[in-house]
Parts: sequence; structure tokens; C-alpha cells
Amino acid sequence: MQHRSVMLECMTEKMEHCTARRSMWRRAADRFATGLPLGWSRRQEHAPPPGDTGATASRTAGLADGAGLPETTLWRMRTTVRDEPGSLAALCRALADHRVDILSLQTHPLSDGTVDEFLLRVPGTPERDVLAGAVNAAGGRDTWLERADAHDLVDAPARMLSLATRTALDSAELPLALRQLLGRCTIHSVPARTLKGEPLAERVPDEGVLEDHIMKFRDPSGGSITIERPQLPFTPTEFARVRALVDLDARLGQRVPERRDTLTLPEGNAITVRRADTSDLAAAREMHDRCSERTLSRRYHGPVQYADGYLDHLLSPRHGRTLAVETASGRLVALGHLLWDGDETEVALLVEDAWQRRGIGAELLQRLVGMAAETGCESVYAITQASNTGMVAAMRGLGLPLDYQIEEGTLVITARPSGLRRRPLPVPAGRETAGR
Repeated sequence: MQHRSVMLECMTEKMEHCTARRSMWRRAADRFATGLPLGWSRRQEHAPPPGDTGATASRTAGLADGAGLPETTLWRMRTTVRDEPGSLAALCRALADHRVDILSLQTHPLSDGTVDEFLLRVPGTPERDVLAGAVNAAGGRDTWLERADAHDLVDAPARMLSLATRTALDSAELPLALRQLLGRCTIHSVPARTLKGEPLAERVPDEGVLEDHIMKFRDPSGGSITIERPQLPFTPTEFARVRALVDLDARLGQRVPERRDTLTLPEGNAITVRRADTSDLAAAREMHDRCSERTLSRRYHGPVQYADGYLDHLLSPRHGRTLAVETASGRLVALGHLLWDGDETEVALLVEDAWQRRGIGAELLQRLVGMAAETGCESVYAITQASNTGMVAAMRGLGLPLDYQIEEGTLVITARPSGLRRRPLPVPAGRETAGR
């Protein structure tokens, strides 16, 4: 696919025109008794319905039929209009005719028009095509709609500040912040080189690349970040917001929150569970040296000669989250990884032979899947062998519905973390038993 670089420029004439459009909208909003918070942004949990773009319907199918109902529903709407005086006012008039309240508006200027994003309060529960038809009849095109909720009432500046704070505190938060900003999208993080040292990631310009449904940025480690959203094209405004978060992440460097939980295993040994990063690379390699070839082959699903090289990727917080388990003497004896894999999330465990079957793997798995649930991941999968009874038992111990598939001779177990049972907070060592 031929990509084109986009250099965003702030031109005085365009800014004045956008200011005039906003003033015009405010006057129209006052006329039709609509509210105007600062804006709205998208949540990760809501995916754009692929069949809604460009929906049409007769305007005679009015929405006001449900106006007598006391309940209302929230909707997000995006539509493209001509960038000329009166186009936005026509949309406001069409919505007001159906007693639709406009709660917020964001504008995304384009070269051939303007993309307007609304948060709407609608009487009753109308069909999408009815609402889209009213907008299209008033001059909108490529109209897209989805249900919203109260979380979308947060204005755009507040949402961006919140996402920037999350990104600043933890390198692993960047892809999650991007998905919350853009809605459901696929994010691929490609390392600069393969395990054999061969170039892997393409060279991305410093300013990034924008092409309709794809955005690309350079990763600070030399790799690349690719974001795809097939349901809706990206706008230059969204591109600028994403680039700001990526630049913030690059400037701050690698960072992981400091947190340590000390637990007591059933036999009485104390262990510490904490976040890990590339600073643990030497200790992780030493653990590899103590693991049997059978344990390593189960973890890496084949030859283990590249296992040490793979650790640098696994421990990078830019590709997911890693938990480490240390003994009372400070020796690293287990690693658990939660890896972002596009729309999916992979979980993987490695426990040193001498520390297996003590509940460490189950403890790590429970925590990792809990992290996945907190970040809104819909599914988590583990790749293992059918003979790996320990991993199978740990997955079953989650108490979640599981799907089992055999792919290329390996067992893939998938869980839905949204139904994960709540566990009690960790108990300090020496007081009570907290392991399995």
C-alpha cells in the first residue's frame, strides 16, 4: 500500500474559518436549546459498527414519536459536511426538529470539508438509520453512529490530560491510552530487529505517516508503531493527538511504577511480586540458565537457542507488562508476561523448575488476567502444550469460561477476563497464607 506523509500546519485563514464555524454553531445551539460542553472523546469499550457508515433513511421516519417517553439515550455521531456557512446550522436544525439535544461538538477540518463529531441526547431509543437519515437529509455524508454512555460526557481536554498522565506514569500504558483515545483500533508494535539481529521494522519518518485508516509512528527503541481502524478514517486532528502522546512517551523514556507485594506461599516461603523491565535482563538470563530444557521448550514452544534474545522484547514495557517473582534473598525465579497482540492479548509464564507446583504460576496468571480486565481487554489467550498440565490447571483455576483450540500442534486456551472473580488484597508475609 502506498503511504503518504502528512505534515500538519496551522494556517491563519483556516483557524479563523474554524472559529467562525464554532461561533455559528453556538448561535444555532442557543436557538435550539442545546448545551455546549467543551467536547467529547471515544472510549475503548465501544466499537464502531462496520455497517453504519453512510446509512440513509427517509426523513419522514421521525424521531419525535418517542418524545413522550421519559427516558433518553446517549449517542455519538460523526458526519462530514461542506465547509461553508450554514452547513452546521442545517444539521442543528434537523436534530432540533426531532427533539435531539446536542451535548457537545468537536470539529476536524479536512481539505474538502469538515468532520463534525457530536454527543447527542435522543428521546427514546431510535434506530440508527433513522437518526442517520435525518442528518444525511440535512447535508451530512458518511454518517456514523454508536451508542454512548455517561463516561463520554468528559470533555476532550480533560480526557487528553488523563491519558497523558497515564502515559507518563507507565510505558506500558501508551497502547491502552491510544485505544481509549481512538476507540476500537488495532495497534502493532514492531521491534527494530528480529531475534537474529536482522532489520524488521520499516523506517518511519520523524513526523509520522497518516493515510486514511492507518497511522504510523517511530518507536523510541528504533521500531515502529502502526495503528489501524478500518471502520472510520483517521482525521488530522486525531493524528496530532496521537503524535503528542507518542512524543511524550519518547521523551520520558522507559518507566515502570514501583510496587512490590510480599506474599507467603503455603509451605511458608516468602516471595515478592513486582513489575519488571529490561533492567531485569541479566537476572532473567540467569534464571534461564537454571531452567531445564524441557521447561524452556514448553515456554517458548520449540528450540530455545533464541530465548535469551527474546527476553529483551518480553521485558520491554512498550510491548506489554511483565511481573517478576523474587525469593527472600532477591533471586528471580519466575516471570509472567501480558503481551499486547493487536486486538488480542497473550499471557505467558515461566517458573524455574525448583519453584514449580507451589502456586506461583497460578498467582502470576491471576494477576496478569486481572490487569487485562482492568485495561478493557476482551480476551486473553495462552499458547502451551496439551501435556503442560500445570498451565492448563492454572487457566482453569481462573474460574472463567475457556475456549480450547489446537493450532499447528499447540494448545491455545482463551479466556474472557471481564468475569474474573475478585481476589482479596495481598497479605504481608508472616501473617497469613496468600498463595495456592
